[in-house]
Amino acid sequence: MKIGIIGLGFVGLSFAAVLGSKGFSVIGFDNNKKKIEKINSKKPPFFEPKLELFLKKALAKSLEISSDIRKVVKNCDFIFLTVGTPKLKSGHIDLSMLKNASKDIGTSLRYSQKKPIIVVKSTVVPGTTINTIRQIIEKSSGEKNGNGFNIVTNPEFLKEGSAIEDTLNPHLVVIGGLNKKSINRLRSFYQELYGPKIKIMITNPQTAEMIKYANNSFLATKISFINQISSLCQSIPGINIDEIADAIGVDPRIGKQFLKAGPGYGGSCLPKDLSTMIEFSSKIGTNPVLLKAVRQTNDLQIKQIVQLIEKKLKSVKNKRITILGLSFKENTDDVRESRSTELIKTLLRKNSKITVHDPMAMKNMESIFTNKITYANSLSEALKNSQCVVIMTPWKVYTKLKNSDFQKMEKKLIVDTRRILSGKNLNAEYLALGLGLN
Repeated sequence: MKIGIIGLGFVGLSFAAVLGSKGFSVIGFDNNKKKIEKINSKKPPFFEPKLELFLKKALAKSLEISSDIRKVVKNCDFIFLTVGTPKLKSGHIDLSMLKNASKDIGTSLRYSQKKPIIVVKSTVVPGTTINTIRQIIEKSSGEKNGNGFNIVTNPEFLKEGSAIEDTLNPHLVVIGGLNKKSINRLRSFYQELYGPKIKIMITNPQTAEMIKYANNSFLATKISFINQISSLCQSIPGINIDEIADAIGVDPRIGKQFLKAGPGYGGSCLPKDLSTMIEFSSKIGTNPVLLKAVRQTNDLQIKQIVQLIEKKLKSVKNKRITILGLSFKENTDDVRESRSTELIKTLLRKNSKITVHDPMAMKNMESIFTNKITYANSLSEALKNSQCVVIMTPWKVYTKLKNSDFQKMEKKLIVDTRRILSGKNLNAEYLALGLGLN
């Protein structure tokens, strides 16, 4: 059995590295030659914990990286589509990369004796696998689904910062298909990978596609809910949002995950998928009132942070403000839809002078803001002469900050959006989201 993976981004490369490390014969394809060169040099093109270790193991065992899609189609029994489906400015899903990959697979099928199972892992709105991807492959290959190939949907549920762990130990495998033989073959593959006790759900393609969007929309809703409660706590003396979250999280009907109040959700999935869900709902004639409120609540978090700063500094014009943490969460260098990006944009519009620091995401943020902000190589440099510091991402290095680190600030004002310093006795004016002012 040989496995092809089309698209070596966050999902595809993580999957390829895990499969290859376990000895599965894998061909990973990408049309970005610089990315291929980097991967072949045993270096991932992005930061993800444990990925480099697993990639080295995979390349040493059975992972091959190629820019020849015909080679993948000609040799592979399973072809996993893991190309990106980003958000257009309109909020709708951008299927251009997925359509191009589907066309190339179909064209390659004309020169292949294989009848592969094509597995759509890319996040797509309900109906896309059958009504779009299948039709493109059929038209470009001259074959019919069920004859020259079979197509199934298999959404992923990886979290950035724990992609390898999530790939090794998924909570659920969802398979959406119409052909029982293909479904059973894919189920057997996953049972070989994870063991016979792995939880597998079998459904049709459109339900599988909707499961992914429902999953991410609910997670975004949990985050916006706890942030809404956090905003209420802000005005009540002595109240603590973390204790509230801990208490309600014990309730098995609620659960503790995604109840960490903060500056809002970001990243490559939740904002994109929620916006796509809103646009898709409107397109089919449903008014997604709740989902719109979730997005609006998320947008308000940055305004609340700016208001806190302005309340203490009177004005942020020409004020030197330090932002600690640029990635949308810790343990990743991903700044896509990062709340720090939105905060910086807002402060720049108000003519603030911004200095930033992050253990991993500086280069990615520099590609967005270039020379409009200052990039500090150390925490000491970042805090020197600052009139306010805002902690946005709970990197471990920031949890170790102490009084001596803030000594060179011009004004010792700390805005802690994650409350990671709340237990420390700081000689500074300290404001934390979700902690009622005393």
